[in-house]
Amino acid sequence: MTDSAAAHSGYAAQPFTRTVFAIAVAFSTFQVVTAAFSPLSSPVVRAIHVGFLILMTFLLMPPLKQRWIGWIIGVAGFVAGLYHWVYEADLVQRAGDLTTADMVVGILTIGLVFEAARRVMGIALPIICAVFLAYALFGQYLPGALAHRGYGFDQVVGQLGFGTEGIYGTPTYVSSSYIFLFILFGAFLEQAGMIRLFTDFALGLFGHAKGGPAKVAVVSSGLMGTINGSGVANVVTTGQFTIPLMKRFGYKPAFAGGVEATSSMGGQIMPPVMGAVAFIMSETINVPYVEICKAAAIPALLYFFTAFVMVHLEAGRAKLHGLPKEECPDPWRAVRERWYLVLPLLMLVFLLFSGYTPLFSGMVSLALTVVLIFGFTLAARMGQTALRVMFWILIGLACSAFFRFGIGAILALAGVMAALLVFVKGGRETLRLAINAMADGARHALPVGVACALVGVIIGVMTLTGAATTFAGYIIQMGEKSLFLSLFLTMLVCLVLGMGIPTIPNYIITSSLAAPALLEMGVPLIVSHMFVFYFGIMADLTPPVALAAFAASPIARESGLKIGMQAMRIAIAGFVVPYMAVYAPALMMQSGTLLDTAYLIVKALLAIGLWGAATVGYLQIRMTWYERLLSVTGAFLLVVATASTDELGFAICVLVGFIHWRRQRRAR
Repeated sequence: MTDSAAAHSGYAAQPFTRTVFAIAVAFSTFQVVTAAFSPLSSPVVRAIHVGFLILMTFLLMPPLKQRWIGWIIGVAGFVAGLYHWVYEADLVQRAGDLTTADMVVGILTIGLVFEAARRVMGIALPIICAVFLAYALFGQYLPGALAHRGYGFDQVVGQLGFGTEGIYGTPTYVSSSYIFLFILFGAFLEQAGMIRLFTDFALGLFGHAKGGPAKVAVVSSGLMGTINGSGVANVVTTGQFTIPLMKRFGYKPAFAGGVEATSSMGGQIMPPVMGAVAFIMSETINVPYVEICKAAAIPALLYFFTAFVMVHLEAGRAKLHGLPKEECPDPWRAVRERWYLVLPLLMLVFLLFSGYTPLFSGMVSLALTVVLIFGFTLAARMGQTALRVMFWILIGLACSAFFRFGIGAILALAGVMAALLVFVKGGRETLRLAINAMADGARHALPVGVACALVGVIIGVMTLTGAATTFAGYIIQMGEKSLFLSLFLTMLVCLVLGMGIPTIPNYIITSSLAAPALLEMGVPLIVSHMFVFYFGIMADLTPPVALAAFAASPIARESGLKIGMQAMRIAIAGFVVPYMAVYAPALMMQSGTLLDTAYLIVKALLAIGLWGAATVGYLQIRMTWYERLLSVTGAFLLVVATASTDELGFAICVLVGFIHWRRQRRAR
């Protein structure tokens, strides 16, 4: 297992003591209150957010496994965060002129963030960030264009430990506002039974079809991606059910793990709740989050269509059948029983597409989730029609009060319902569920928050030294005569970096370095950043270091390397769609008309089908070598964005279909 994978499983497996559990709940409460009512300034919220992250990391993973050492270090990190609150006015007045106390707090914060990241996600990211830190301190001694003018130690500490372009920069701002809320939103829905709803729905629809268990994995993971932007978290939740099911019906362990890893990683690009990167991207390029969702929607659907086609073809080749229909649950019964869990998701989509900010939309959806969980528990326990009617009246009043008085009205109603649950049989279990969700949300936020804090070192150094401009210049020079070469180099950087670091820092590093260069070459702003984002995700499926594959390894009981190879084969179109979007931005709805977009979707679907058939070697029957060669050629021609290649690609597609149809008739 990789360092990062080992670290992830290590922090996730740590049990909560009562004290740590209380701190996790306090962390979530702090984030909800500051998001709902904004009682503190943004720099203070960021500092306390990082303080909580450090405190929880060292309490869950204390040095030398000695809790008292973890308490000392964790409390020191938390106090360093409080320092920004206590001396907020003084720090603003003496910005850039640090006192001795400021230097101590700054150095302590930087050092603890490095160590917290090492404990949560392994050594790779801290090493990369340490290289950038060394460049800021000693870069003036480098030769040629790499050298900078030189900066004092106090300047570097001030930039990284106190400014808004270092540890407390944009990634931490996004982590402390949008990301935490959406992680908490997903945790509440998971605790309320959303995983079971998605699994039963997918199993009922596709479980009896050809290769049904694998199709269930694709659909359920895609649905989970709408509420949970973490690929690894999806693997270890839905994978516990889908991987053994696929193995039981004849899929090889490596293929079963590859299907789950591929499908789960797609959750990071599936609107409306995409991965944390989408929120960071929105803030970085100053584009509304809903525009990021629009750009991601079609490629995300193509990604899951690819996985669906691959498992269908593999099932046909291996003659794998689905479950008996009588063993599959009724999908619509599952929806009828838990339909209310979908309401917060619909509310989120409505608010986002109505122009509200992600912070406001996430806060309202979270509050509505809490009210529905409490309210439906009360209604079920009361059992009397009159009381159920009263509940729905309360919900209606809450919605009316929300539009008039804001989030506070819904939170107040949630508080009233929580108090009523104390006196209702079984109500305390529901309260415990809500509190557990808050603790789980804080735990799940650790790797994301710590990564966001540490990559602030890279952003701060590049802002201070201007290194990003220099690097972008090199890419422009190398790819001056070939956009494809620049895209290919950018893809390689994403994949290589992704071998050691998670998607968030991977995106931040490569978007800071390569995306400006692509923009200079005429690639639209969102498309250039989405290109980097997609290959950051592909890195988690690409051997030798494939985090999602290694997360699936213990469930599938197969080598992570073999799972990674299968995941690459299943997600092959994921490597193609970003290039199509660069050459034809209408695929991300960034240019052209709806007719242009529809035409590109048809092209992409045909290309994916041809690529899948050639890779698996099966369509309706096994394909010959020349059919596979023709299929690859046709798929490649459809990806290239010129009229002549399109016509040739369509012609080859028809030719392959005709030849295969003739062979199928003869075989019969």
